[in-house]
Amino acid sequence: MTLETIVSSPSKTVVIGPGRPFVIIGERINPTGRKKLAAEMQAGDFSRVRADAIAQVAAGAHILDVNAGLGVANPHEVEPEVLTEAIRIVQEVVDVPISIDSSVVPALKAGLKAAWGKPIVNSVTGEEERMEVVFPLVAERGAVVIAISNDESGISYDPRVRFEVAKRIVKRAATYGIPPENILIDPLAMPAGAIPGAGKQIFEIVRWIREELGCNCTCGASNISFGLPNRAAVNASFVAMAIAAGMTCAITNPLEQEIMTGIRAADLLMGQDENCTAWIMMQRQLQKAAAQAAALAAGETATPAETGERRSRRDRVSSGGS
Repeated sequence: MTLETIVSSPSKTVVIGPGRPFVIIGERINPTGRKKLAAEMQAGDFSRVRADAIAQVAAGAHILDVNAGLGVANPHEVEPEVLTEAIRIVQEVVDVPISIDSSVVPALKAGLKAAWGKPIVNSVTGEEERMEVVFPLVAERGAVVIAISNDESGISYDPRVRFEVAKRIVKRAATYGIPPENILIDPLAMPAGAIPGAGKQIFEIVRWIREELGCNCTCGASNISFGLPNRAAVNASFVAMAIAAGMTCAITNPLEQEIMTGIRAADLLMGQDENCTAWIMMQRQLQKAAAQAAALAAGETATPAETGERRSRRDRVSSGGS
């Protein structure tokens, strides 16, 4: 029986677990591979962070991952301050819980001080040195932690080895008083274009984790499509299949409509969308957006009443009226 994982902000609680709607952790606030965002954050400009936060929540993100890895030579000096400010800005404009994403321990400490409610710490690995520094921070705050299934030996291509690493992390976390429900296992989605059956491996590990460890699972969903054309389609299919296998949340891009459609459809088919409400609301929103786009294309951006008034005025002018 998989346990429920609870994450919260001061005004919103998100429950991750089986039988519940799939939880989306928005991935966009991450300067890795986004040179413009990295330059802006380093210069103290967080306008794009603010806009990304608002857009992701509007698109359906339940939690926001916040990363400040700028690729600088002195991350221990720079990243804590930048991450703290990014978290502060995000919490100003949206009310969802935060995932504090950093490999720099001082930044994690600073992020935990800045984050309200019960956040996620992203992440810990099976490396003993990493567990020794991250687990005390997680335990002291009572936070949730993402546990990545690799250790000192690296990332194994054998799904059984990755599962054993996850098992060892859960066991080690218990010695710090961290319960299984506060651990999200990341079985590591690897590029399907380079590793045949990479998706199948994830589905197998997720089932093993649910059956033997009782933990919830997450992953960086977009990793599966790295290097492939039409990545959104691959990501959407992968997430839908992962949901069927028992995955309960993922770090992904809620602004990609194809992915969101796949998630909503999978929730519906798995009985995790009561009365198909989320699916129906999505279709209505898409229809509304399509109608607005069509109106813009036709130059009819005003309301029907305003449009009628303008036509009437134009007709009077053309006929010589006042």
